[in-house]
Amino acid sequence: MISKQQQAVADFKRIMKWIAFIAVLMVAGALTYLHFTSSLDVNTVIATTLGVFFSVLLGCGLFAAAFFSDKSGYDQNVTDVTRSERDRS
Repeated sequence: MISKQQQAVADFKRIMKWIAFIAVLMVAGALTYLHFTSSLDVNTVIATTLGVFFSVLLGCGLFAAAFFSDKSGYDQNVTDVTRSERDRS
């Protein structure tokens, strides 16, 4: 039987693979758009590739981390600790 935390880790890894794949597609789309609307040089290709890829990866990765935290039970652990500390006060 897989624990809740192991399932959350497996889901997170699966989601991150999809996000990386989507980021690659977004880079291809951005470079295609730039190819048809302006001239591409090496610096533009490098800047666009790094900028688009890491922006998509960071933005979506942070959302995935938030969902991972919720699914794995870490959020509930924090809630329980802070609730018990408030009850003592």
